[in-house]
Amino acid sequence: MPERVGVYPGTFDPVTNGHLDVIQRAARLLDRLVIGVAMNAGKGPIFPIEERVELVRAETDAIARATGTSIGVVAFEGLLVTLAREQGAGMIVRGLRAVSDFDYEVQMAGMNRRLDSEVETVFLMASETNQFISSRFVKEIARLGGDISSFVPQLTLERTLRRVGRSG
Repeated sequence: MPERVGVYPGTFDPVTNGHLDVIQRAARLLDRLVIGVAMNAGKGPIFPIEERVELVRAETDAIARATGTSIGVVAFEGLLVTLAREQGAGMIVRGLRAVSDFDYEVQMAGMNRRLDSEVETVFLMASETNQFISSRFVKEIARLGGDISSFVPQLTLERTLRRVGRSG
């Protein structure tokens, strides 16, 4: 049976418990999962790309050990289907939080399918406890002095608070 390889892309600025939920569930479906950390300077990330890659790698090590799935983390810029081809992935994993995500994600899946018909997009619904979490909200809450400890893992919490000028 051929190796099942998937790519899970995102900005991961910062990586949230919602991201980790999707990663854990995708890892149970795949032999190898490549997490593509997008450069995406247009989103105004608070973490440089190298630190985002480092944090995602650190926060997913336990998932790899628990599931037995190989999880790699790479920075990328450009087309997602190009990353998928380079990684030998036949699947793009996308997390859906709400109906509002669906329209955008379906359009993106359609475009990716046109660019490479050999790569399938698979949607995983966020768990009910994580459906409202977004990196954008986490950053905003942290900047405004709110408690983000239930939205991100410990290492990411500490680093995010430092980035926004708060002690952790």
